[in-house]
Amino acid sequence: MKKFLKNFLIIALCFGLGYGITYLSSSFMKANKNEKGYIGPSELQIDNGVMTPEVLLALGRISDPQISPDGSKVLYTVSYTSIEKNRSCRNIFISDLDGTNKVQLSRYAHSVSCVRWAPDGKSVYFIQDGQIWKAAVGRKSLGARRQISKVDSGISEFKLSADGSKVLYISSIAGPVKTAKDIDPALDKAQAYVTEDLMYRHWDHWVTETPRTYLAPIDKIDSENSIDLLGEEPYELPTEPFSGIEQLDWSADGRLIAYSCRKKTGKQYAFSTNCGIYIYDVESGKTFELKTDGGYDTDPVWSEDGRHLAWISMARDGYEADRQRILCCEYLGMEEGEPKFSEIVELSADFDNDANSLVWHNDEIYFSSMRPSATQAVLKAELNGRITQLSEEDWPYDFFSPWAIKDREDGGVDIYTSYYCLNFPTELVKISVSAEGQKTFCQISHENEHLLSQLDEPSSESIHLQTVDGKQMQCWVLYPPKFDPSKQYPAIEIVLGGPQGTNSQDWSYRWCYRLMAQQGYVVIMPNRRGTTAFGQEWKEQISGDYPGLNMQDYLTAGRYIKSQPYVSKLACVGASYGGYSAYMLEGLHGDLYDCFIAHAGIFNEKQLWYSTEEMWFANWDNGGLTEYAYEPGQTGPKGDGITFGGMQQAGAPYSDNARAQRHYAHSPESMVKNWHTPILCIHGMMDFRIPYEQGMAAFNAAQMMGVPSKLLIFPEENHWILQPQNSLLWHREFYDWLEKWCK
Repeated sequence: MKKFLKNFLIIALCFGLGYGITYLSSSFMKANKNEKGYIGPSELQIDNGVMTPEVLLALGRISDPQISPDGSKVLYTVSYTSIEKNRSCRNIFISDLDGTNKVQLSRYAHSVSCVRWAPDGKSVYFIQDGQIWKAAVGRKSLGARRQISKVDSGISEFKLSADGSKVLYISSIAGPVKTAKDIDPALDKAQAYVTEDLMYRHWDHWVTETPRTYLAPIDKIDSENSIDLLGEEPYELPTEPFSGIEQLDWSADGRLIAYSCRKKTGKQYAFSTNCGIYIYDVESGKTFELKTDGGYDTDPVWSEDGRHLAWISMARDGYEADRQRILCCEYLGMEEGEPKFSEIVELSADFDNDANSLVWHNDEIYFSSMRPSATQAVLKAELNGRITQLSEEDWPYDFFSPWAIKDREDGGVDIYTSYYCLNFPTELVKISVSAEGQKTFCQISHENEHLLSQLDEPSSESIHLQTVDGKQMQCWVLYPPKFDPSKQYPAIEIVLGGPQGTNSQDWSYRWCYRLMAQQGYVVIMPNRRGTTAFGQEWKEQISGDYPGLNMQDYLTAGRYIKSQPYVSKLACVGASYGGYSAYMLEGLHGDLYDCFIAHAGIFNEKQLWYSTEEMWFANWDNGGLTEYAYEPGQTGPKGDGITFGGMQQAGAPYSDNARAQRHYAHSPESMVKNWHTPILCIHGMMDFRIPYEQGMAAFNAAQMMGVPSKLLIFPEENHWILQPQNSLLWHREFYDWLEKWCK
């Protein structure tokens, strides 16, 4: 009997140790070896110097740089793609601040995100598989990772307080849209969505969940120990679909949290852009309003000493492309349990471009902005409203807002940021500005040098063309490698999405202009009316005038490039508003273009009004041009021609507004009898911004007009084509169509 008990205990101990080792290996996995399923950098060899879609997908993608607490190192992530596995994987790297001594710290099979230093600089926190993990930073790898959160609905992002004792994290609760299981749990195989109000879809998903932000101590992050900042309020925090943890910020002492929130639901949410700035007091659990009028107020950031709060603000409710101003106020302290602030002032009153991504350094705010050079620059705003550009106007790159700023011994500053251009994707870079104002820059990272060095490089230039109304329009022109003006090349005109955006030195993995040039095309990228780099008047003109001047701008650019002796045939290609533009120009161009490609484009504006999800955009841009207004409890027309169901709908097809009536009367489908040029229509079935029926309708119209046409539908993609194999197929169909009709 004793022998039996002894053997039983040995077996039990071995089993227990085995179970424990298995558990520890999953929860405390070291990162110095490749996990099974790990995806690493490409070793692709390119013999002929030509970039292909396979080369594009092989490039590593740098993101989210974070300076160490002692200011000596930078932590960042790089994502690599496997076409065979049809996925990407993001891992962690570290280097000295000058880019030397680069080390890959993790080799996980599952992506990490939101990697943040612990205040002591000895360990990092990150998101993996929907939870927060912590790992020590070693010389050659991360130490054993340890899961420190247990939140049933998962975590997408987080932000630590300055002392590292508390954390804000984003999770979710049940949303307003109900499923069959919500109605009857026994119907577990039924699939249905039920709603009784608007805004039931966002971008590519039904609103069955609502994002929320929670406060928890760093040493106990679970659902029971977390505080929902909104309490019982039914709103999103952060705002869907693209906002994240940048919409919340800790004060320096960890007492206050500033956040942006659109405190509306249903139809009001669908028509309004009013996101206010609120202050949450960690000690009392109370929330205080700071600014709740106007349009978008977003991206609040506290100054390093906690004395000031700044944010991005748009003045008009309902207009999502209003000028992005810098607003600021001084924090005066707590008075009878309530935070007090000075009067809110605008620091960018004399600045006619959009400010993005504010970063404090001392008493100055650094930010990025598209500029009249059609490049994105780094600038700074002083508290007196003076704005200075810190990157040179003639540097042909797009620079982003800094991830670190360090004072120099000579009185200047070193600005650490990211940049890209038409010829390479995102890399880390340092801009140095001396006390005398001399500016230089040097690249820190070289993630894709081993691939790009094997390619022949295109060249580009900036030109200006006179528009039909006598204005000057900037265009970028990208030429194939080894361009010879005595030869002839097919050309591509890019018709831009947005419509409020800019053809800058932008690098894209979906619309890669370098790839087009390396396939032998001259590429022209006109900055027509509605683009954002040339002041608010130029940007704002397009609203209510979709069929008008911006279409003439495109025709001006197309006629210019096709008149060049080195151009043979010309294609017109674009996505989203660019897809709309392709459909419009198909009916307008005469014989200028030799083929069209329209991705996720608007074909029937009236149909889109009744099926898109963000009503504020269509209500303004379709000719409404009127701020949000709502009278609850109303049904049917008010009698003023623009108010229905209590909601101002001046941009609706049933309004009496002349601008809106013109807009719908000149929708692309109204000109299908003019269609005669080959067209490729592409759409994703999960696109809820411009539903895929728009692409099908355009293709059907082309077929019924006898126009050579092709339809490409992706059942599992949204407005963008993101899965690697789908992306590869997209590129192959794209270039096959161009080759068929332009070469």
